[in-house]
Amino acid sequence: MGILQRGKKQETGAREGSNAFAWCHATSVNGGAMAIAAVIASYFSVHMTDDLGMAAKSASLIMFIATLWDAINDPMMGVIADRTRSRWGRYRPYFLFAPILLTIFATMIWINPGLGSTGTFVYVLLTYIGYGMTVTMYTMPQMAVLPAVVRDTQRRNTIIGMGAGTCAVAFTIGNTFTPQIKNFFTNLGFQNPYIPYMLILSALSFISFWGLFATAKEKYLTPVSKENPLLPIGIVLRHKEVWPNVIAWIMASMGYGMMFSTSVYYVMYYLARPDLISVYMGVISIAALVSMVVLMPVFLRLFKTGQRALLASQVLSIICYIILFFTGKQNFIWLCVMTFISCCFAAMQNALVNVLVNDCIDFVMLKNGISANGVISSIKGFAQKCGNTVVSSGIWRLAGARRCDRDKL
Repeated sequence: MGILQRGKKQETGAREGSNAFAWCHATSVNGGAMAIAAVIASYFSVHMTDDLGMAAKSASLIMFIATLWDAINDPMMGVIADRTRSRWGRYRPYFLFAPILLTIFATMIWINPGLGSTGTFVYVLLTYIGYGMTVTMYTMPQMAVLPAVVRDTQRRNTIIGMGAGTCAVAFTIGNTFTPQIKNFFTNLGFQNPYIPYMLILSALSFISFWGLFATAKEKYLTPVSKENPLLPIGIVLRHKEVWPNVIAWIMASMGYGMMFSTSVYYVMYYLARPDLISVYMGVISIAALVSMVVLMPVFLRLFKTGQRALLASQVLSIICYIILFFTGKQNFIWLCVMTFISCCFAAMQNALVNVLVNDCIDFVMLKNGISANGVISSIKGFAQKCGNTVVSSGIWRLAGARRCDRDKL
């Protein structure tokens, strides 16, 4: 979005945002919380079908309902965040409560309530919705607080890059080493190994979120408007320059979600080798590290703007996933090779979308003189979760169909 870049005021004074703020911002959503998200994204669907005995279509329905509601409440949270008034600031208060609620819901979703098929369905749906709403509650303010603390583009991108690197490490822990970590806790005598696992990751989130609360100094904000609370949404969306970013956010979410979903789909329902999931996850994790730490800076230098870098990564990942869709079931080696290449292009999208969020925030500030940080962050979240809904429910419908075909043999 070149027009956004031209509208930015670059500061040449002292570096904004302390190192403590930078690290806490990078490790909040992308630290312990991201490791939890990776575990849930990669293994929760398997937990529902294999551990709780739910039908694949029931798991798909839970994913669809929860993710759709998650997308709907994103704009609500954005409006609430932008209109928050407290002695701690506009976005900082949410970092106090985030790790508490995260600990509760990230633990509860792994518990087998023993309530029968209907009762278990309702329990899983409600706890999964609770987890999703918690993620929304801390994600919107975390994205919104960066441009409120730091105005310099290069400094922002540095912090976003730090978050991308942290995300890659947390992602690796969450989706690659979960089987080994589960076995470790099982050997210690835990009947449900997910419980201590979630508690330890949640403890890490307390450090980063409370550190972010302590170090964030909100400086670049306009006064909160007393007009219709939904008015900022209309103001943002009436700009035609914003809509290409909305489409990019949806596509980025679909590409990023495919990294998680295809692993279970191919390894379990085509190759019928669940023992290879951790190996396959390792391939994805290494690719994510390469994507975020190595390739993303190269793409930003090569394509000059976050929008162009994101577009290039999306086109390349789409081509790879089309090839993977039609050929991934041939053999495990080919599946790993194509997955690695696909993820190298797809993983960076999770970080590049945040560059566009900051661009949009600056653009609306320039054009309308308002701070719509939370609203714009929530529009991005809404778009991404629309993409998640398509990927999550679609993959599990395919999985259900494949399971039925396999059972007939």
